[in-house]
Amino acid sequence: MGIIENIIIIVYLGALGYLGFVGYKQTRNSADYLLAGRNTHPFVMAMSYGATFISTAAIVGFGGVAAWLGNSILWLTFANIFIGIFVAFVFFGNPTRKMGLRLNAHTFPEFLGKRYRSKGIQMFGGLLIVIFMPLYASAVLIGGTQFVSAYFQVDYHMALLVFSIIITGYVLAGGLKGVMLTDALQGVIMFMAMAILLAMTIYSLGGMDSAFAKFSTVWDHTVAPLAHTSLKDLKPGSADFMMKLSMNWGFQGWHKMPLFFSEGWLFMITTITMGVGIGVLAQPQLVVRFMTVKSKNEINRAVLIGGIFIFVTMGVAYMVGALTNVWYYEFNEGKNALQSAGSIEKVIPHFINVAMPKWFSFVFLFALISAAMSTLSSQFHTMGTAIGRDFFEQIGNKQYNSMKITRIGVVVMIVISVTLGYMFNNQPAIIARSTAVFFALCASIFLPSYLGGLFWKRMTRQGAIFSMFIGAFVSSFWLLFVHFQEAKVLGLCKALFGVDSLLSGKIIYVDALLIALPLSSLSAVVVSVLTKPEDKKHIDMCFND
Repeated sequence: MGIIENIIIIVYLGALGYLGFVGYKQTRNSADYLLAGRNTHPFVMAMSYGATFISTAAIVGFGGVAAWLGNSILWLTFANIFIGIFVAFVFFGNPTRKMGLRLNAHTFPEFLGKRYRSKGIQMFGGLLIVIFMPLYASAVLIGGTQFVSAYFQVDYHMALLVFSIIITGYVLAGGLKGVMLTDALQGVIMFMAMAILLAMTIYSLGGMDSAFAKFSTVWDHTVAPLAHTSLKDLKPGSADFMMKLSMNWGFQGWHKMPLFFSEGWLFMITTITMGVGIGVLAQPQLVVRFMTVKSKNEINRAVLIGGIFIFVTMGVAYMVGALTNVWYYEFNEGKNALQSAGSIEKVIPHFINVAMPKWFSFVFLFALISAAMSTLSSQFHTMGTAIGRDFFEQIGNKQYNSMKITRIGVVVMIVISVTLGYMFNNQPAIIARSTAVFFALCASIFLPSYLGGLFWKRMTRQGAIFSMFIGAFVSSFWLLFVHFQEAKVLGLCKALFGVDSLLSGKIIYVDALLIALPLSSLSAVVVSVLTKPEDKKHIDMCFND
């Protein structure tokens, strides 16, 4: 790199350091460290929410899935805008803010614990975050590190280590204030870079109509010839293997939905669209954002900002991901994206580095680093508070320094997440799969107790406990012993029963969310109705100003 690029990198890191320092200076107590003082500006809140939501998992992971499976993934963009922004902000946002303030809750598990007056619920929620969130964090780490490694042409492991150290610094120092301020800066960078990426990609392909019209031709020349090839004759995980797999699943082209109720349709709708689309409502690191603003007006003002941000960042990632097949076919000897890049996770990094001008590759580097850092900083902060505030503070002496233990927890969870990033790097579609699994787990375990706690006064402690237990048990069972991909990769079912899945047929392509969430919701209602109502004085405190 030249002197200009080095200066820009130094300025960028300096800006992150400065914002982390501002957060540090404004952090005087646990409310500041955990909830940014409850006085966050709506723009900062919306951009932090969006930047935390949209990570390298969306840009690199799901962008690569779009290159593999096509434009059908755009349904996820619609689900994220409608559910993840409109429903979340308009219906969940202000009730969460008000109840969190009344209960003096600082974390999502603490919110549930105080709503149901149960330390057990708070500790269980914190424990689940500590167990499952590192899987999602490792996916985000892999996505960011893949691009850094490709751009600088350095060892993946070294890039992963340096990446993690930088994030650790400002999360430890500035708490949620530092995290949200850096999120806002990184969100602006992501927005601008994704808008430029779409314009340049469309321009290079001769315009929107011309680009999308070529999907059929590229599919017919690069994928259709595999029709008479058996999966057994292809190397597992290779580009041709993945494309042949998509054909077997009912995909007929990148511009079409897979055949109705085929394996591909079930995967795209139940795992990708519904798993991530519904799961966003119960993301601990996102829910807590609603408790960082001082009034309903701030949440309302944030809706439009968040909606536009999600539409541009996610929509562009998925459209460009699919269009890379056309670009590679025209400019890379008639190959599609997976054949050129080698794997799903490498499509977007490879495309940016070979198809875009050098200056834009440098700009996009910051977009991906920003996407990864904004999500990871929030994840590490959430996991750290789960250890310090939601677990140790509940079982130990109140003289514990909660902020100190939280910072230690942040370091521990970073080490675990980085270790998983080393282990899972070469798994096919690991970024998208890990993200979908975590989102579905959150919905199945937390959503019924969160939704019932907000809007149903008859919801009881016992109902919440049963709901969370059923959600955790059924989700884990489905992932370990039924769902086609996870059960096979994890290998426990094979070790115990000699088969990859206990069931057969299309049911194994149905996501755990569609099984676990209805059961956890039903158990919440039935058990609450059959048990004694919560104390009226406590319910009045939860729901009345």
